[in-house]
Amino acid sequence: MSKRLMKHHSLSGSEISRVIEMAWEDRTPFEAIETSFGLSEPNVIQLMRRQLKPRSFKVWRARVSGRTTKHKALRPANVLRGYCPTQYKQH
Repeated sequence: MSKRLMKHHSLSGSEISRVIEMAWEDRTPFEAIETSFGLSEPNVIQLMRRQLKPRSFKVWRARVSGRTTKHKALRPANVLRGYCPTQYKQH
């Protein structure tokens, strides 16, 4: 198994869950995932392919492919945060 493949195998179940959550979030760039978990965009794509059902992966890929907010260099200057203000509601 190559180093690229092994990277996400060293993550715990809760870490994998968090990576998947961050990957689905529109405003969380791949760079944030790499900073937090050491997974590059290709590594995240690979993890998602392995962890999601085929149809879910296809939907996610289509969704992410058109999002400029998923790539820090392409983000509009007014997008300063990595999450939507309503994402973490206070109870």
